[in-house]
Amino acid sequence: MSRPPKPIYKTINWQAYNQALRQRGSLAVWFDPEMQWDAVPSGRRG
Repeated sequence: MSRPPKPIYKTINWQAYNQALRQRGSLAVWFDPEMQWDAVPSGRRG
């Protein structure tokens, strides 16, 4: 027997959604794609 499909949620009230994210401490960070970031090589993996 197959499982029922997962429900698809669609956000229609973005103001309330964003406020709820702020209240629970969720933060999305967007970076500029033209930004260059080079880590200093440490000689170790990872």
